[in-house]
Amino acid sequence: MLNNKKIMFIVGETSADLHTSVVLDKLKNIDDQLEFIGTGGDKMISSGLNSIYHIRDLSILGFSEVLKHIPFIKKVKKKVIDTINKEKINTVVLVDYPEFNLSIAEKIRNKVKNIIYFISPQIWAWRKGRINKMKRLLDKMIVVFPFEKEIYEQAKIDVEYVGHPLSERISEHKFISRDEFFKKFNLNSTKGILLLMPGSRLQEVKKILPEVMKAAEELANKYNLQIIIAGAQNISDEDYNNFAGSKNFHLLRDFNYELLRYSKFGIIKSGTSTVEAALSELPFVVVYSTSALTHFIGKKLIKINYIAMPNIIANKKIVEELIQKEVNKKRIFETCDKILSDDKKLNTIKSNLRKVKEKLNSQNCSIKTAEIIYSFVNEK
Repeated sequence: MLNNKKIMFIVGETSADLHTSVVLDKLKNIDDQLEFIGTGGDKMISSGLNSIYHIRDLSILGFSEVLKHIPFIKKVKKKVIDTINKEKINTVVLVDYPEFNLSIAEKIRNKVKNIIYFISPQIWAWRKGRINKMKRLLDKMIVVFPFEKEIYEQAKIDVEYVGHPLSERISEHKFISRDEFFKKFNLNSTKGILLLMPGSRLQEVKKILPEVMKAAEELANKYNLQIIIAGAQNISDEDYNNFAGSKNFHLLRDFNYELLRYSKFGIIKSGTSTVEAALSELPFVVVYSTSALTHFIGKKLIKINYIAMPNIIANKKIVEELIQKEVNKKRIFETCDKILSDDKKLNTIKSNLRKVKEKLNSQNCSIKTAEIIYSFVNEK
């Protein structure tokens, strides 16, 4: 007999771990008899997940990097399937992490009653044909970007738009004041902040930070700014110092939302942080650099005009994007310099980001998501 009180969650990355941990808390508020099992990180574990694999083992970057880890990926899949059988899992919630999660969905479709997908694969960007597989495999799709709802409705997939979890998180964040923030970290109150967010994976920081830092130092000197790197917990101070090749920066962890609110300008790696920056209305440029093989394959597969989510949501370029070879000192400096030297450009970016923020606004994304999941778990 399948177990209605056990829910499996499959999460493979840090941002999804954060979003899903809040959903677990809301589910516990609905029914404290629920049990959670699956893959996740520290946040989900703190919210009650019985973890069979930690996300630190699953965060594999790019196409070429995945190829090197195929034996390990097969091992994880086997463990997931064995756990479903052993624990008699009734409902599985797949969160983002599309290549792994869709292959798991294929294998478990006849083993579980409900398969729910939270945070959609980017089918609007590449491999749109996956939607046919999803129609066959999924019972519910929960999306966080407004334009995704129409895509799934057209494919006759049961879908609900709940708003973006980051909007909810930022609106609920308890900010310390600007004065407190500057005092706490011994920052210079006469200088603005140039914020660097080079990513959360060691490989991407190693690739991106050296050139970004060279440009940042020149920008800081020209515009009376102080450089702050938003540090990831899994990357050491020593690594940041080595990659930066400079000591002319502050390294801060755990205060990203204050940094986004109180900074003057940002240089931000493509990814979740660009959504956070948009929600904070921080003018920024996007940088992205990956392995040559991953970039080559991506160019062949990806069918959208932009890589930054604020640009995709706006359906126009509202922030500049620097990709691969463009991630060099000269190009980064010139691009940022043109914006920082022109208040009109800065204000236009802020205005456009405010419109993106309005589209993503949600005060109860996690509650909605938990209620949708529980409606499947609790159905008779």
